[in-house]
Amino acid sequence: MIEARHLRVLRAVAATGSFSAAGRELGCTQPAVSQQMKALEASVGTPLLVRGQRDMRLTQAGEALVRHAAGILAGLTAAEEEVAAIAGLRAGRVRLVSFPSGSSTLVPAALAALRAAHPGTRVSLTEAEPPASVELLREGDCDVALTFRYEGAAGGVEEWDDLVVRPLLGDRLVALVPDRHPLARAESVAIGELADDPWIAGCPRCRGQLVEVCRAAGFTPRIDFATDDYPAVVGLVGAGLGVAVLPQLAIESVRPRGARTVRLEPAVRREIVALTLPDLAQVPAVTATLDELVRAAGR
Repeated sequence: MIEARHLRVLRAVAATGSFSAAGRELGCTQPAVSQQMKALEASVGTPLLVRGQRDMRLTQAGEALVRHAAGILAGLTAAEEEVAAIAGLRAGRVRLVSFPSGSSTLVPAALAALRAAHPGTRVSLTEAEPPASVELLREGDCDVALTFRYEGAAGGVEEWDDLVVRPLLGDRLVALVPDRHPLARAESVAIGELADDPWIAGCPRCRGQLVEVCRAAGFTPRIDFATDDYPAVVGLVGAGLGVAVLPQLAIESVRPRGARTVRLEPAVRREIVALTLPDLAQVPAVTATLDELVRAAGR
């Protein structure tokens, strides 16, 4: 195997014409130069130098290797500089995937702080709901997944044992009712008290959680409308077309008009986390992104 240090010695010998002169240029002894040249010739399996009484010249193989050495060493230097920049957070790329309400609340603050601290780090953002977002991470299509799971969900808790998990916050579900609803000014509401109302449901996973919670309360919700768009859910409730149960985080970025939030009892929460792969957790830009997401959740 050809080593970069051997190529550097070969170039010095070719440029200076002797082992001793090459040694002076490289800051090492003549025997050390001779030893490295022998190692290089052993690696390539052919002589690279013809040693005369007064001078030294390259063989055809030596000339070919010297021609390629410049490009190889330049490329290696560029690679070392790029890796050093990434390791020092002067450069780097992070592919982040997030569910929509996380994109509108946690992500902006985290990425603004990341850009201020490390302007050379670039972050791309795409949206996906779990479990699709977690599969994107496992398949190598993103570096960080901002995702969630519901506490005590039917079918067991989703397994993340193969991933690095950074807990962010517990997001409590709240009831959303029209302003004129009889329970609009209640301090809290049991979900069973909304059994006779028409329902507006959110994303597929939230929809499944709604049906599960209602079933535990002894009824099946009559879902008149279903949409993945949280502002649309809020708008439909505000127009008096039904009630909904939404995560608190989903309402943070929406101004409910014509609707009120009421605390849901007993409490139902979803666990919001940032996930990455164990190997990626060692990458400085990924670690910095995770740290900023934790700080944004704390705020």
